[in-house]
Amino acid sequence: MFDLTGFQRDLLYVISGLDHPSGQDIKERFERDFGQQIKHGRLYPNLDHLVESGFVEKGQLDRRTNYYHLTDLGRQKLDQRREWENQVQADTSTA
Repeated sequence: MFDLTGFQRDLLYVISGLDHPSGQDIKERFERDFGQQIKHGRLYPNLDHLVESGFVEKGQLDRRTNYYHLTDLGRQKLDQRREWENQVQADTSTA
């Protein structure tokens, strides 16, 4: 997970909270949650990278629309990231 950009990690979190979202669903949720607009030229290459890395599965809803879903590896990496974040926070609060 450390080799992913912050944007790619955020996309994983967004995808994990939705049920087989389309790229448009991901875009809308990200924009709502983060208050930033995302251009298609930024979103889809990053989604493709997550697919190629094995973190996300891409399927087809219909002839024009794809869906995205976390793989077991993607879910595992998110869980590891949360554990690491919690550990860093715990270490900081006890220092």
